[in-house]
Amino acid sequence: MQDAAPLILTLAFDEPTFARFDGERRRYFPETLNFIPAHATLFHHLPGDRERGVIEAITALARTLPPPEVAVTGVRFTGRGVAYALESEALAGFRSRLAKTFEPYLTAQDRQGWRPHVTVQNKVDPATARALHADLQAGFAPFRFTAPATLLWRYLRGPWEDVARLPFRENA
Repeated sequence: MQDAAPLILTLAFDEPTFARFDGERRRYFPETLNFIPAHATLFHHLPGDRERGVIEAITALARTLPPPEVAVTGVRFTGRGVAYALESEALAGFRSRLAKTFEPYLTAQDRQGWRPHVTVQNKVDPATARALHADLQAGFAPFRFTAPATLLWRYLRGPWEDVARLPFRENA
């Protein structure tokens, strides 16, 4: 049953930030494994059979909060890839509140400590990843962006299906 497929919640980026991250992901991620756009995952596995309730809970909370400012603070070597580290107190608070709401449904991965990031390379030889990390690190300057919304996806064992865009409060 497709509706039982798990849901994934990610952070939406503003247009320039998305263009940067997704451009790098398309450039550095192995093409045969790159089924999805650049993203920062908030939850890896929410219950697909409770889609309506998941959407309602996220929407209700997001509408009360201004779009969070997110700092891109560094380039992280992941062993077989490279990611940009993200920091946002507002976003961490939003995720923590949702985690309490979804607590009975969370997997071990979503219960563990949350380290927000955007992966631009993965599943490559460690030497290739180290070289890209050094290259990106050499030219890196911290920057900030404002996240306009969250994005809900259905996991389809490779590609993801777009389910909903759930915006933060407008005119904040």
